[in-house]
This record gives sequence, C-alpha cells and structure tokens, in this order.
Amino acid sequence: MATPGAQDGVPVPRVSRYTAAAGAARSARPNHRWLDVVAVAVVAALGGLVFGGWVLFQQHQKDDAAKEALAAAQNYVLKLTNLDSEAVDARFADIMDGSTGEFNDSYRKSSQQFRQEMVQRQVHTRGSVVAAAVKSATPDKVVVLMFVDESISNRDSSRSQLDHVRIKVTMVKLNGRWMARKVQLL
Repeated sequence: MATPGAQDGVPVPRVSRYTAAAGAARSARPNHRWLDVVAVAVVAALGGLVFGGWVLFQQHQKDDAAKEALAAAQNYVLKLTNLDSEAVDARFADIMDGSTGEFNDSYRKSSQQFRQEMVQRQVHTRGSVVAAAVKSATPDKVVVLMFVDESISNRDSSRSQLDHVRIKVTMVKLNGRWMARKVQLL
C-alpha cells in the first residue's frame, strides 16, 4: 500500500504538522546574528573610546600639574636665591610659606642661624633660573630639575662670587597650592 502522495511506488516520507510548523517559523524569523555582531562591535568601540578618553584625561592632568608645578618651583627657587640682609625676615616668611614637610622642617631649624649670618655679613644674593625641566609628574607631585646662576656678595668682599647651582625640587599640591617638599643641591 502506497503512502498518500507516493508516485511510482516510492514512498514519500511523512512530515508531521509539528515539524513543518517549526520549519516554517524558523524561516519566517529573520536572521539576527549580524545584529549580535554589530552590537558587540559597538560595545567594544564604546569601551575603547571611554578608555582612550580616560587615558587622555590622565595625561592632561599630568601635563597641567607639570606646567603649574614647574612655574611654582621656579618662583620658589627665585625666593631662595634672591636674599637681601635688609629684608631677610620678609623673605624667610615667604620661603616658609611656600614649603612643607621635610624642607620646611630643616629650613625652620636652620633659619635663625642663617638669618644671623646674613645680617652680620650684610649678604646679598641674586639668583636666576638658567634652565628648568620636569623630571617626573603626577597630578599631585612633580619633581623639577633646575640650573641656577647665583651671585653672592657681602660686606667683606668687594666682588660678587658667581655660583652655578643644580637644584632638584620636589613640589606637592596641598589645598590647591604647589609647595616645595624637598629641595636638594645636586
């Protein structure tokens, strides 16, 4: 007995109506696989943009910190190297106000003796920053290297003595201000 729909004695496989319905539903549904690929690509691109933006922002913060701290360090070194025995107290107050930590402590300890020597000998110093560069920088700490020419005169010498000094200054940002934490002669 032949199956309905069979021709020439070749049986035609029976297809259940459930199998036929599932195949029809599958072919009626659009293929969304390409949408999944696009979604993954968009998420990856957005992630890359966010990361790139964050890296640029971090670099911008370091660059701004370096620029600000470099200017503050140069101004601070000018205060240190331009002293006048007649205005020593005001200059020392400026120096103390612009420092913190290790340098502030050591300067405070030696300032009375240093002040006395300056006044007795009528010392005058004039300094200028010849060159300065940032060695390293983070948003709140910058290390600056400087070459400074300093002319020193006093009542005992008719001629000024010129010194070429290399200075390393560690600047830190406290309460929005750049302050010298460490000053080293190199």
